[in-house]
Formats: sequence, C-alpha cells, structure tokens
Amino acid sequence: MDRRSWTLLLVLGAIWGASYLLIKIGVRDLSPVLVAWGRIALAAAVLVPLAARSGALTAARGNGVAWLALVGAIQVAIPFVLIAAAEQEISSGLAGILVASAPLFTALLAIRLDHAERSRGLRLVGIGLGLGGVAVLLGVDLGGSTAELLGGAAVLLAGLGYAVGGFLVKSRLASVPPIGIAAWVMVASTVLLAPLAAATLPGDVPGMGPLAAVAVLGVLGTGVAFAIFYELMSRVGPARTFIVTYLAPGFAVIYGTVFLDEVITVATLAGLALILAGSYLAADGRLGLGRRRAGVEGPTLEQGGGAVALLPDSGAECLERR
Repeated sequence: MDRRSWTLLLVLGAIWGASYLLIKIGVRDLSPVLVAWGRIALAAAVLVPLAARSGALTAARGNGVAWLALVGAIQVAIPFVLIAAAEQEISSGLAGILVASAPLFTALLAIRLDHAERSRGLRLVGIGLGLGGVAVLLGVDLGGSTAELLGGAAVLLAGLGYAVGGFLVKSRLASVPPIGIAAWVMVASTVLLAPLAAATLPGDVPGMGPLAAVAVLGVLGTGVAFAIFYELMSRVGPARTFIVTYLAPGFAVIYGTVFLDEVITVATLAGLALILAGSYLAADGRLGLGRRRAGVEGPTLEQGGGAVALLPDSGAECLERR
C-alpha cells in the first residue's frame, strides 16, 4: 500500500477506536439505550441520503425488509446497548479489546453454519489463543466484582451478535447493495430502540460533554469514517482494509489511558495480544496481503466469514461481496 492508504487506514482505526472513549463519556449522563439510539439515529441520517442517491434503498423488497430489521436488532441495536451498558462497569479500553473477539465467534459458528469457513489447523489454534485472552481479561482484569464480570460478558455477547448478523446477511441479503444494507439496518435499529430511548430520557439536562460524545459517535463514526472506508476499499481492496480490525483495539486502550486515566495492566496487554493473535489465525492468518488458497476465498473483513461485518462498535458496516 502507498503512504496515503496507510494514513487513511490509521485514521480509520483511530476514529473507530475512539468509539469506546466516547461511549464512556456518553453514559455519564445518558442511559445506555439513549446513547445507542442517538448514535444510530445520526448514523441513519448520514447513510440514508447516500444510499438513496445511489438507488440502493429500493433494492430491499419483500422478505428483505424483515431480514434487514432482524439484522438491525442482532448486529446493531442490541450490541450497541450492551456495549454502552458494559462501559458503566468496565473501562473503555477493555471494552475495545473484548469486542475484538468477534472473529472468534464467527470461526466457532462457522463449524455448524458455514462449511466453507470451517476452522481447521491453525484456525483452531487461533480460536484457542483468543479464548485464552478472553479468559485472562475476565479472570484477572475483571475478576474484582460481579458487576465487572457481567460487563465483560455483555461485550462478548455483543461480539456474538456481530458474528450472527454477518452470517444472516451472507445467507439472506446477498442481493442487497452494501450501502443499502448499512442504511436500512440503521433505520431499523433507530425504530426498534426509539420507545426504550424515550422511556429513559434523563430528568435533568445532560452535560455538553455526553451530548457532544454521542453526536461525534454518530456523525464522525459513520459519515467521515464511511468516506474513508469506501476510499480504502476502492484503493486497496477489502482484504487490506481488514487491517483496521487490529488497529482499533489498540487505539481504544491508548485513548482510555490518556483521556480517562484508565490503568493498563499486564493482564490487559496479555489479553489484547492473545485475542488479536487468535483473531488473526482464526481469520486464516491474513493481514490484508491478498493471499488466497486455491478455490478458497479469504475472510471478509471483521467477521472472517460473513458477507457483511460490523467493525467493532464502529457504527458502520464493512462489506465485501463473496
């Protein structure tokens, strides 16, 4: 890749890695549901005009609408609420690391759901390493209280939702244009969370910090990030764009340490290393180098197997047609 592409990749990783910091600030005055709804609604406001301009909104007809709503619930609405709720108990850096376990869930689910992506050899080793990293984080960094353990479990459940959503899109929405999927999923998630968001409106006026954090989550994490993402896709292809998956958790840890005084422990670093190494191997050991085995395609972006994958708490979907 050229220097511009690497720069764009780092900027994209920095933006998506900042999601966890912004969520942590948002839940100071706003409920987890309201934080999730606010960022999703802003994301929809950015993505719907883009999809409409390209004619992608009209591509979802019939049963496609129902599947898009289901994906919205499983891959966006519920995970975003879970992550925001978790960050009331755990650090933003740990949340960023645990979300990076999503490819491990994809590899595990593929054993039953997708024979083409079934894990063998080093991929099984990768699953073991990644799960070991999760165990280190849950057992050491989050072993201090039941609330922290539940917070960590909520983030892992969100990662599972990302993986399940990827398989649903691959099997049920292959004919819908990528930008159309992204827009409709955000619209569906906005509608699904609206009643709960209204029920959790704060009694007092929230501070400017939390409000600004949610605004940046929705606009920067979708509008600007999407523009960068699609430019990278066109410049270097989806396989190389996949590298951002390994950059975002590192940025999340750095942001939490610098801006929130979160502590980086040896267990944090060990868990991060094990999860990223395990995810790399579970995704067939690819870092966007474009390597292909004869007759077998490489993994799609973050999920390692689905046609559509939500990058860790990015508010934007990474897409690759198979």
